[in-house]
Amino acid sequence: MKVGVLFFTQNGACTAQTLLQAGDIDFILFEKERESAKEFTRRCFAGCDAIVFIGAAGIAVRMIAPLIKAKDTDPAVLVIDEKGRFVIPVLSGHIGGANALAIRLATLLHATPVITTATDINGVFAVDVWATQNGCAIPDTQHIKAVSAALLAGQNAGVQSDFEICGTLPMGVLADISLETGFCVTLDEHKKPFQRTLTVVPKIVTLGVGCRRDTQSGVFEAFVLQAARQARVSLCSVEKLATIDLKKDERCIRDFCEKYGLPLVTFSAQELASVSGDFTPSDFVRKTVGVDNVCERAAVAASGGELFVRKQAGGGVTAALAKKYWRCEF
Repeated sequence: MKVGVLFFTQNGACTAQTLLQAGDIDFILFEKERESAKEFTRRCFAGCDAIVFIGAAGIAVRMIAPLIKAKDTDPAVLVIDEKGRFVIPVLSGHIGGANALAIRLATLLHATPVITTATDINGVFAVDVWATQNGCAIPDTQHIKAVSAALLAGQNAGVQSDFEICGTLPMGVLADISLETGFCVTLDEHKKPFQRTLTVVPKIVTLGVGCRRDTQSGVFEAFVLQAARQARVSLCSVEKLATIDLKKDERCIRDFCEKYGLPLVTFSAQELASVSGDFTPSDFVRKTVGVDNVCERAAVAASGGELFVRKQAGGGVTAALAKKYWRCEF
């Protein structure tokens, strides 16, 4: 975790130094000799998991106000008074992890965490926290409040899952699709079993790809998105792309990964050939790159799971989808 830390007084500097005791956090400290506080905030907002302001809350609010975009993309933002007595999460408390980080830093400082989110202070299940802790994405965050509001009002919220449900459901959450409000755990973000459905998508899919040399980026992107759409697989479920190492510098693949924030994993022809499974063979591909299939083999190799969408081809592009094992655990 990368955390930017701003402080403005000597007391604040001392509090910042105490934070450095959390050795597994990569803290980046503000240096006023190098850049302004606004520039530092802007840089951290784009490149850090969290920003900690040691000082007045008003300063933090004014600094981050022009940068705020969405609750599922904004970093966690916390405020600590300069003497380190109170730790207050002010942005991205759940999905961004500000509440959890506040509790951790408060323990380190022997301070009081000031948590204000309703689900936390009322001890109610927070679906967005659960999603984050279980490696899931929420494509449309607007219905988080519908599920939370129902539970806070003492009503039940439903859950429907395309995956095995393990453990005990939280209080107020029922596996009942007749309820008006609920959340659906699925790879298909368009699935809406409830009148007010919050979709929760596990990030468990690896997209295996191949392409003709110098394929245009627009052609590659359009085909990959179409293949996912036809399989009713949300792009939010994709955690990485995989291909043969011969294609690691193809501009279309690099552009796609950069646009959608996905890491690229590559394998040699020998590594792909050693992957066990039933794959769609191609003599042309074997003669060209040294292994009979790239996209299916790469998807399985990178995911460590099972192939569930076989090779799709068009426009000089191939794509396949594999998913790792995952359960809906409470």
